[in-house]
Amino acid sequence: MTGPTPATTTTPRICPNCDGFASAAITIGGRDHRGQLRTITADCPACRGTGIAPARVLQLAGGRA
Repeated sequence: MTGPTPATTTTPRICPNCDGFASAAITIGGRDHRGQLRTITADCPACRGTGIAPARVLQLAGGRA
């Protein structure tokens, strides 16, 4: 291939705890006055609801960075 090399893009790491599905609607039972289910939203505690795992910091042996 000739010409400039295309830039590589890095994809964010998907959170291994929630597999990218960071929030879930959970029914708490019953319905409101309009007939809709009452729900709450629960976020993944590992990624705080973003679906992306934070980058890991590499540590060298001996405690020096």
